[in-house]
Amino acid sequence: MAQPVPLGSRDRPLRDQVCEEIRNRIIDGRFAPGDRIVERELAAELAVSRVPVREALRTLRVEGFVEDVARRGVIVRRLERRDVEELFDVREALESLACRLAASKADARGLRALQRHLARADKALQGEDLHAVGKANGDFHDEIVRLADHHLLAGMLDPLQGRLHWLFRQVDDPEELCLEHTNLYEAIASGDPDRAADEAIRHIHHNRDTALRLLFGA
Repeated sequence: MAQPVPLGSRDRPLRDQVCEEIRNRIIDGRFAPGDRIVERELAAELAVSRVPVREALRTLRVEGFVEDVARRGVIVRRLERRDVEELFDVREALESLACRLAASKADARGLRALQRHLARADKALQGEDLHAVGKANGDFHDEIVRLADHHLLAGMLDPLQGRLHWLFRQVDDPEELCLEHTNLYEAIASGDPDRAADEAIRHIHHNRDTALRLLFGA
């Protein structure tokens, strides 16, 4: 019998830990689009009751990661081209604002936090650990939102964060992505909100073209 997968800190609600575990498996491809997620089996694997699994799946439905299909149950949702394009539309509007705000508000401590994520990504890239590269790059974007220090903006981005992290992984040149993040950091560090917003839009447009090509061939 397979050993249970240990979850993280028990200080966090189980439903949140289970949700994060399932979300991460979808983002990194361990659960592929169309795969069934069987509540009973996952509960046994994670050594939890079915209640937190059920609650986690409810959250993931709202986030757009899973859906219910007749006679199949819960499956990982396949994102259509329109879904991805709409995600990028919203990402461009909200993230460019986040970068604009971060440029005007970030202090030395906040900029050091961004540098740490860049260094983590570079180290992972040198070690050819693409999973770690993706994690560091996702954390870099999350840090920008924190530096923006705008409660409404953060609240609007929160339900999208999982799908945005999934989009961050849709790259075929992680070295180029890390370079773009360095450019974005420098724009934020300059303290020029217009420069930061423009750099964010350039970055998102490039990421959009790459993701659409990888996912849909055009």
